Amino acid sequence: MEQWFTALPLFEKIYWVVAILASIILVILIILTLIGGDADGMDGDVDADIDGDTGIGFQFLSFKNLMGFFCIFGWSGIASIDAGFSKVMIILISTVCGLLMMLAMAALFYYLGKLQSSGTLRLQNAMNQIGEVYLTIGANRSSMGKVSITVQGTLRELNALTDEENDLVMGNVVRVREVTDNGILIVELLNK
Repeated sequence: MEQWFTALPLFEKIYWVVAILASIILVILIILTLIGGDADGMDGDVDADIDGDTGIGFQFLSFKNLMGFFCIFGWSGIASIDAGFSKVMIILISTVCGLLMMLAMAALFYYLGKLQSSGTLRLQNAMNQIGEVYLTIGANRSSMGKVSITVQGTLRELNALTDEENDLVMGNVVRVREVTDNGILIVELLNK
């Protein structure tokens, strides 16, 4: 193996070293990503839960993408050398292939990131939703009750008040008219 490597011209040695090192690092990164050991500092991900945070979006230049570039750059360069292309053509082909790999990986991680949800309940999403009284709600906000309502695709039992003249009892169908600052739903009878 050592004799084979020392017999290679410098141009080809560079491609072999880049291909092998980048492949090893990329395989380690992929394994760590799949088992959940992704190092946040390596690719610039931010996991802080910030109100109004929309994420970091499409990330073309990251450590993973860079390793993908060098991996494909090296292997496509070696394939181009074996095909007998000129050095300029080899560099061009390997660079284009590496950039395409970076683009593919960036798109993959971007769309995979879109699949996750924060799980945070946003009560404003309950506005105008229709639900059912679960525990009696006192008339004119005299006592708090509960309503069963679907918010963000999940059925939930949430605290509620009403401005209706009569108590809302179990089974009444209601619509959310307002959400207070402290997270209490203000509901109204749907069929008056």
